[in-house]
Amino acid sequence: MNTANPVTNTKPVKKGFELFEFLYKYGTIITIFVLIAIFAIANPSFIQGANIVNILRSISIVTIIAIGITISLSVDGFDLSVGSTVSLSNAVVVSMFVWFSQNIFIAILAAIGAALLVGAFNSFMIVKVKIPDMLMTLATMFIIQGIALTYTKGATVSQNMIMPDGSFSTGVIPPFFAKIGQVPWIIIIMVVVVALVHIFLNYTKHGRYMYVIGGNKEAARLSGIPVNKYKVLAYLLSATFAAIGGIVLASRVMTAEINSGAPYLMDAVAAAFIGLSVLGAGKPNAFGTFVGAVLIGILSNGLVMMSVPYYAMDIVKGTVLALALALTYYRQK
Repeated sequence: MNTANPVTNTKPVKKGFELFEFLYKYGTIITIFVLIAIFAIANPSFIQGANIVNILRSISIVTIIAIGITISLSVDGFDLSVGSTVSLSNAVVVSMFVWFSQNIFIAILAAIGAALLVGAFNSFMIVKVKIPDMLMTLATMFIIQGIALTYTKGATVSQNMIMPDGSFSTGVIPPFFAKIGQVPWIIIIMVVVVALVHIFLNYTKHGRYMYVIGGNKEAARLSGIPVNKYKVLAYLLSATFAAIGGIVLASRVMTAEINSGAPYLMDAVAAAFIGLSVLGAGKPNAFGTFVGAVLIGILSNGLVMMSVPYYAMDIVKGTVLALALALTYYRQK
């Protein structure tokens, strides 16, 4: 009788170097360093301190908005309305100063309040009416865009603007508010937002619950996690960070332009999705989103310094996003 145990005769298989896994974990970071080298060779001023600060300043608003998208992604949602929410909060905060001569506290509170109404509307329609997240926030994007345009009557809100009755606005934007959008405060705000959300998602009970919901909603519900409450929280937080982005934008440009938040949507979405694979996270995370924003910022800045036409930049950004998504979803498959 053969009593040999086939299991005991099996030799352990050594796991060799897997290029795909390596690229999945470190591809984004390697790409950043490769781009820095290429742009620095093409134009040595690219790596000067002033330009590095300029890149960080340019990605600050995108990062803040993308952090909100990251939170919505953590519960398996997707908030496409953040761009319009940025426009609305931007218009509200500037109008509070210019039209109504309010102080900073009231102006910022009004802008965040308006954004929270958007988040509450999204939450109600998604959680109670059961409309899919992407479809609902897409509809909200157009609704809020129209509300913002109606509120401003399609005009740029700025100091000394001509009012509908032919008079000039008398309100002024406080000098202190103007400092929020300047270096170093705009960069500090970005870093604080990233750090706080990183801690919230990874080291608090609520953040872990959000990840559980994003991983398996039904399992989370059976475990006793109030899924609907956390989805509401995610969309309220997403709207809040969009409002912060709109407030910082207002401080930076000192006006409320028509649809000022729209150009930030694509970059914010790209940053959030690129961040899924950073260091092999495999899930929405604040640090990865920041790295994704850095990649987008370096691309934009470097291409400008190389005199690439502005209308070609979306091609590059879209290609980078497509590659990041392909890498992420191929691995999940």
